Formats: sequence, C-alpha cells, structure tokens
Amino acid sequence: MSNAYLDALKKRRTQYSLGRNLSASKEQLATLIQDAIKHSPSSFNSQSSRAVILFGAESVKLWDLAIEAVRKVAPAEGFDKTEAKLKSFAAGVGTVLFFEDQDVVRSLQEKFALYADNFPVWSEQAGGMAQLSVWTALANADVGASLQHYNPLIDDVVASEWKIPASWKLRAQMPFGSNENGFGDKGFMDDAERFRVVG
Repeated sequence: MSNAYLDALKKRRTQYSLGRNLSASKEQLATLIQDAIKHSPSSFNSQSSRAVILFGAESVKLWDLAIEAVRKVAPAEGFDKTEAKLKSFAAGVGTVLFFEDQDVVRSLQEKFALYADNFPVWSEQAGGMAQLSVWTALANADVGASLQHYNPLIDDVVASEWKIPASWKLRAQMPFGSNENGFGDKGFMDDAERFRVVG
C-alpha cells in the first residue's frame, strides 16, 4: 500500500556534506521547522520541546564554539579530523538546537505525582519525536541534515551566547543545508530479528 508519510521517512538520511545552495528562504525553513515541532506528539500534550534555529553567521558561531569546547578535552593528535567534521556542520545554511524544558517536566511531576518518575523519560521521547519530525520534514523538502550530540560539553557556552532560559536542557543539534553529496545504500538487519507479528 502507498503511504506518503513512509515515503518521506525513507528520504530521511544523515548528510554530512552540507552546502548553502537552497531555494527555500530562511523564513520558509524556520516555519517548516516550527510546524514540525508544533505537530509532534508529547505526553499529556506537555509540549516540552523547545528549539533555537540558528542561520548563517550564528550557526557558524555555534560550530566555532563547539570546536573550542571539544579541543579542550580531545587528544591533540588527530584533532584536525575532528575539527574538519565540526566545520562541515558550519558549511550548511543553519542549525537547529533542540531543548527540553525542565520546568514543564517538574510541573507535571508535581501535578501528577503517581507518574513522576516517568515524565523525564516521556520528555526525552517527545524530544526524539520532535527531532525526527524536523529531520523528516527537511528531507522531504530536499534539505540535508544530521543529528549531533555535543551536549553537555557545549551547554554552558550555548546558554550564555544565546541567552537560553535556565530550564531549557540542550538535547541535540541538527545542522542542515543543501545536499552536496549523494547517499549510499542503507543496510537493514533481518526483519525476523527485530519484529514479531502476533495474531
């Protein structure tokens, strides 16, 4: 059976070769990203996901700050490869910073004490769904992206540079831009190892 959502999901791939050759405007991309997050599910409709969308020089600044943060903890030998990878993220059009608002989590824990231990987990699940929604929406618009996790290493510098509320916990970074390279074949493990269909 044909399914437009699955067709879009299959287009979502990791793209490390990013460029700035996009026809979509900054405003169009920002709206796309915001809509993808807005319509992603969350437990109790908590809407705990937050995002900061960096374009142009602001996105480059993020990856420059990340290079310096990683340089402090990474071995000097071979750091040139790490630096080149981080610079490749800056070569795109922008970066989405994904956060989860811990004030929302705490509020739900207080309001629904029976489920208190679950709300941090459900928040992470909501964040993951928001990330996938954005990634898939970008891919469906022929925008390349990858998902990165330089948190908590860059948390403080990000919070300081972009005046992030204290309750926002950085969870992931998604550099995006034009696809400057193709994609190889994606391998899958055998379905029998992953799935059981019962009934």
